[in-house]
Amino acid sequence: MSEEKKYDSTFIGWTEEPKFTESGDLMSWTIKFKDHEVKDMLERFATKRNAEGQGGNVFVTLRRSKAGKSFATVYDPNSEKAVDDRKKAANNKGSDDLPF
Repeated sequence: MSEEKKYDSTFIGWTEEPKFTESGDLMSWTIKFKDHEVKDMLERFATKRNAEGQGGNVFVTLRRSKAGKSFATVYDPNSEKAVDDRKKAANNKGSDDLPF
């Protein structure tokens, strides 16, 4: 039996359809948040700040479903996959193995 796929992002909603130029290039994409949604994202999804004050970011990604519908996800630094990825990166940091 195959292992369940883990994600480091959470679905946060459908977005407006993107706008394209006359030549078909992506021009803009709008997503709207209510004030309580922004507050919730800051509390739940902001990355940790380090001693220098770096961090505190919320990463929102705009995507298209396989059916062509636009939606948004937010990176969840507390997700199981994100935690696992950080542990793997920390373990590989001290390694002398070269990737080439």
